[in-house]
Amino acid sequence: MKKITLLIALFAISLGYSQILEPVKWSTSVEKISDTQYKLTSSATIEVGWHLYSQNVPEDGPIATTFTYDDDNGAFNIKGNTSEGKGHIVDDPVFGMKIKFFENQAVFKQVVEVVGDKTTLNGIVEFMVCDDTRCLPPTEVDLVFKLQENNNTASSDTVKETQDTIHINDKSSSSNSSSKKGLLGIFFIAFLSGFAALLTPCVFPMIPMTVSFFTKQSKNKAAGIRNALIYGISIIVIYVLLGILVSLVFGADALNALSTNVWFNLAFFILLLIFAASFLGAFEIMLPSSWANKVDKQADRGGLIGIFFMALALAIVSFSCTGPIVGTLLVEAAAGGSQIGPIVGMLGFSLAIALPFALFAAFPGWLNSLPKSGGWLNTVKVVLGFLELALAFKFLSNADLVLQLHWLEREVFIAIWIAIFGVLALYLFGKIQLPHDSPLTHISVGRLSLGLLVLSFTIYMIPGLWGAPLNLISAFPPPQHYSESPYGVGYTQLGSGSVQGENHDNLPDGAHLMPPHNILAFNDYDKGLAYAKKVGKPVLIDFTGHACVNCRKMEQNVWVKPKVLDLLKNDVVLISLYVDDKRKLKEEEIVDSKLKPGKKLKYIGQKWSELQTIKYKTNSQPFYVLMDHNEENLITPVGYTPDVETYFNWMKTGKEKFKK
Repeated sequence: MKKITLLIALFAISLGYSQILEPVKWSTSVEKISDTQYKLTSSATIEVGWHLYSQNVPEDGPIATTFTYDDDNGAFNIKGNTSEGKGHIVDDPVFGMKIKFFENQAVFKQVVEVVGDKTTLNGIVEFMVCDDTRCLPPTEVDLVFKLQENNNTASSDTVKETQDTIHINDKSSSSNSSSKKGLLGIFFIAFLSGFAALLTPCVFPMIPMTVSFFTKQSKNKAAGIRNALIYGISIIVIYVLLGILVSLVFGADALNALSTNVWFNLAFFILLLIFAASFLGAFEIMLPSSWANKVDKQADRGGLIGIFFMALALAIVSFSCTGPIVGTLLVEAAAGGSQIGPIVGMLGFSLAIALPFALFAAFPGWLNSLPKSGGWLNTVKVVLGFLELALAFKFLSNADLVLQLHWLEREVFIAIWIAIFGVLALYLFGKIQLPHDSPLTHISVGRLSLGLLVLSFTIYMIPGLWGAPLNLISAFPPPQHYSESPYGVGYTQLGSGSVQGENHDNLPDGAHLMPPHNILAFNDYDKGLAYAKKVGKPVLIDFTGHACVNCRKMEQNVWVKPKVLDLLKNDVVLISLYVDDKRKLKEEEIVDSKLKPGKKLKYIGQKWSELQTIKYKTNSQPFYVLMDHNEENLITPVGYTPDVETYFNWMKTGKEKFKK
């Protein structure tokens, strides 16, 4: 039964890879903006489920979209850089960085100045696209721009008009759903942060005072409830206006740049350090007292305006506690790249702040159930300070990753977090006291429970120093390959011994050991095949890419499993062919492309990409082929196969056929 299931699965997978995929179509248009200047627009129509990467991708990330324009011996002057539209930014756990990409449609614009009398300008766009299971090799497409008025659209053999197929408003598309999920996440985190702010010394005592004021000053209970509701709505309006202000000041382009901009990340790091120091008791961040005095005078006017200014007074007076939380939320929401992220964040935060005032005004008897103010409020503030401090190093790590300085590698980052949360555990157990703490005669059950939770989390992180994946916090520390040693401190290799050996000094010609498990691998087809014939083993061809996300997922999640790793190290010869390898071929190896007449194969990656396309009629990665020494397939090739059992059975079946 298992064999039948495997055959069905492999057949289904093979159907999806027996075709040449072209998920992106390009079109061009020209707009005349002056007598000598034109705006060139390159529009990419992207099939649903696929995404095209931005022009601005951090080093060691995926292949960026690149435009090259022919100046035709000085007939055109290229003005500035090619601009691009708003995309989506995701925190990619495989590359360990935030990456911007486009779905459904991408628009790129370039201004040129015409010097001569030419009416046609040529260009080339190089790009890479991926979906949830595969990536395609870097592709070059010729662009032709007709310098005509009236926004005429030009097309060539490789630039096809596809405006009718654009699905920008497709509400079922993955871009809309991912955007909604991101905003819901921001709202949920902001809402919880608002409740945390309520439990600080600046805000919590204000709840009974404010509610009592409304109930006593109002003529009846209904009026008190109405005034308290208006007060709560005013709080929401004030904070949402702050979110709108941040969105307007930065704008969409700036927000998209925040996540990978070194200076923004360094600025956020310093800002969060200041916030943390304030919460820990070093000083208080306060707005000018004159602001509060002026607002208090306006609050005495009464009516709706007076209630609004009372809410504004609360925001100003409580700023020393809420300011760091609000600042952190705005930073996180803005770094997400969504222009409405700060607005959604402030809506969630202010809703949590305003809700208790409205509820306690409606049910004043609930006030008796509130705990009394005391030292526990400062404890909440200090805990938030430690969390701010830990989060600060995430932004410093972002800057280090972009610059590739390797100053804050994975082990260092984890060690810092262990120190921060370890000290927090000691604080909660009463072993450390900070400036504004009250004398501690005993530890409450709640404080003890939180201390045990923090201590458990601290102990959980310790194996990360020895290479443990730490899945609970995988989005925060640098990726595992960004470390002092790709093997991890004290790493123990998996898989039984190998005749291929693990001695780096006695490797076959053209071979290397792939870390962290020392899998013998070749990057040259001919050398790998020759070695396979010599040792009498089948060949596993791995069509992959340096920037292929799902290729890394297979290597990190499937290849590392003991039974798969054992086959890779002992029973096959691995040949990994990188279709995005940008190293140039030797002069004598440069040949004409069989797929694109008139084009030359100049790079190593182009050579392997064309081999895959011609021989296997597919151009997506990852793509795995098990073949014999006559270069015949032992079993139907497969692509991205995240299920370990399926992939293992596929390799095992191919190995058994080779023996026969």
